[in-house]
Amino acid sequence: MRMICFAKRNFMELTRDVLSLVFEIALPIFLLFIFQQIKIPGDTFKLVNFTPGIIIFGFAFITLFTSTLVAKDRSTSLLIRLGTSPMKPRDYILGYILSLIPIIIIQNVLFFAAAILLGLNFSVSIIWTILISIIVSILFIAMGILIGSLVTEKASGGVGSIVVQLVVFTSGMYFSRELVGAFFAKVCEILPFESSLNIIKGFLNNDFSLISLRNIIVFSLWTIIILIISIIVFKKKMVSDNK
Repeated sequence: MRMICFAKRNFMELTRDVLSLVFEIALPIFLLFIFQQIKIPGDTFKLVNFTPGIIIFGFAFITLFTSTLVAKDRSTSLLIRLGTSPMKPRDYILGYILSLIPIIIIQNVLFFAAAILLGLNFSVSIIWTILISIIVSILFIAMGILIGSLVTEKASGGVGSIVVQLVVFTSGMYFSRELVGAFFAKVCEILPFESSLNIIKGFLNNDFSLISLRNIIVFSLWTIIILIISIIVFKKKMVSDNK
């Protein structure tokens, strides 16, 4: 019950910043619209391929949102006061994750609504993609929690923007990794953003051959590891901030 109450509080805190929420949702939709007006050769910018990229791009801003919220909670001593409650660090982490799920669902519904208006065919695959994207988003939320636990509120924006840039350049949403050399291609394979994109793309296209075993392993390992590290770091920061 305390975890649910904490999640509700986080959701209310996130929705207070209406301008940032609108920007987070409007910018990816704007990019989706603009790139569909430009006749760029190749398959990357087709709606069925670029829409998953827009979803991942939106998740990068979720990381930014989450890191700012966690860092703000630390700076306002909210977590110090909550440290006297019987909640465990994992309850706080789940509270942050649950608070962002409604925003992610709304975000994805609006993304797909825009894509359908632009010509994407509606199918049951869209529903499955929205559901699987919720799982994928946990990786980005966990990164936000970790960043917010490590840095100050002012620094969280800068560090979070690095994640946005990494998503843009290593996910494959704008260009194939084969175009930029073997070393950069290997970096894309190691980082989880390309794998996240391929998972969403496979569900949207109803073509699971797009999702390799490597994609599943890379995404799963990164998500589990970052979640565990975020819980450990969050707990240590709660203890150190209480001193």
